[in-house]
Amino acid sequence: MKAKDRTLAELRARIAEVGPAEALALQARGAALVDVREADEIAQGSPPGSLRLGRGFLELRIEDAVPDFDQALVVMCNGGTRSLFAADSLARMGYTTLYSMAGGFARWKAEGLPVERPSALGAADRERYARHLAIPEVGEAGQAKLLAARVLLVGAGGLGCPAAVYLAAAGVGTLGIVDPDVVERSNLQRQILHAEAKVGLPKVRSARQALEALNPTVRVDSYEERLSSANVEAIFAGYDVVVDGSDNFPTRYLVNDACVKLGIPNVHGSVYRFDGQASVFWPGYAKRRGPCYRCLYPAPPPPEFAPSCMEAGVLGVLPGVIGLIEAVETIKLLLDIGDPLVGRLLCYDALRAEFTELALAPDPHCAYCAPGRTFPGYVDYERFCHAA
Repeated sequence: MKAKDRTLAELRARIAEVGPAEALALQARGAALVDVREADEIAQGSPPGSLRLGRGFLELRIEDAVPDFDQALVVMCNGGTRSLFAADSLARMGYTTLYSMAGGFARWKAEGLPVERPSALGAADRERYARHLAIPEVGEAGQAKLLAARVLLVGAGGLGCPAAVYLAAAGVGTLGIVDPDVVERSNLQRQILHAEAKVGLPKVRSARQALEALNPTVRVDSYEERLSSANVEAIFAGYDVVVDGSDNFPTRYLVNDACVKLGIPNVHGSVYRFDGQASVFWPGYAKRRGPCYRCLYPAPPPPEFAPSCMEAGVLGVLPGVIGLIEAVETIKLLLDIGDPLVGRLLCYDALRAEFTELALAPDPHCAYCAPGRTFPGYVDYERFCHAA
């Protein structure tokens, strides 16, 4: 008997084998179905809900994907041989309940069991997003979600610029940018998408050029107009997440009201001198009901207590910190991973290098987001904020 055959016989004596139908039943009862085939094989089809980890990096990735060493694992390859070797390796790592699928994916498909074809990434995408593909919480399926996602950034200024840079780099497929302003020299201290040569150019055009140079596969839709009650719903339509990087109260209230009406998560950020804040305002979040912006600020403060960045100043790098937090929260929402800042306000004090988190409860009497309330309509936001 050849050494290979002897080894396989020894593995079959130690590792239980199950057929595809039994594997599907085990998966339904909570077992993890681990597909250890190569990426080109998986691209031809894979069982729904399987962990597509590949054989080459299995030992490096499995513990992140399945941290419970007592959870049952059904290991699958194409024909049922590689899965035996992989299961043996997992047993040596400490996993206690292991099965190898006899006949592998070829038999699974032949028996007519469900198959899905993962969104295939091209060679260039695999190279560009390699570090994402190595993370179990992202992987190929998550990267495909990002490539299909649509995110709108309100403002191409201090907060919108760093958020846009990292969302484009992460592969968010469509980025919309709303901003009516042109690039000014005073912007360049913090608005990193723009440059000296672009002074006088519309910000949305400057931003689009920079983002397309960074990642030409990302589509950038630009709206060179001021957001208003008349155009907000038409602009917001079809976007998965809105990132609010505005620097004035009328726009913040308008963004909030439109997001509440349309059911879109509102990733919020604000900065002032050395201080910044970030949160996610989304009353419709399925895992827990969060507040909207009006729950936290029912009315804007008087203008003398809320000076603009032009009046009060801002440390140039501070919007980078808050804008990147907005980008992280956006990606978490798109991938449905982690614990987003819904019902939480993250405050950053740059001088003390200190983060503080405040719990935010929804206002049960909020005129815009309280359960059972009819949307009261948009208002004259300039007058509303000026009157306050």
